[in-house]
Amino acid sequence: MAYKPLEYLLPRSGYSVYKLVRMASQRATELAEGKPRLIENPTTEKMATIALDEILAGKVELREVAEKKGVDIKALEAKVKEHEEKARQEAEAAAQAQADEPTQEEPQAQAA
Repeated sequence: MAYKPLEYLLPRSGYSVYKLVRMASQRATELAEGKPRLIENPTTEKMATIALDEILAGKVELREVAEKKGVDIKALEAKVKEHEEKARQEAEAAAQAQADEPTQEEPQAQAA
């Protein structure tokens, strides 16, 4: 894993190393489950490295820290749900389009 300076990461977690580790591990798990990346990174990087990069870039922050900054958490949660729903619909549409395409085996079967 690449070196990430703690002095820049800790403010995002309320200056708690424990909370920082939990945030990074939770985000890495989300990424591994297919959630979209919040920053552009090479695809060869590990999920934990990407999670730390997102925290470092300010894209992921502890709820308590965000609330102290005056961020509207409910609006963000609604936006995330909307984005997840749109991504789910796009995935379903892509799967349906792929299912509707004839495979290469079908024309050969019809010719026989």
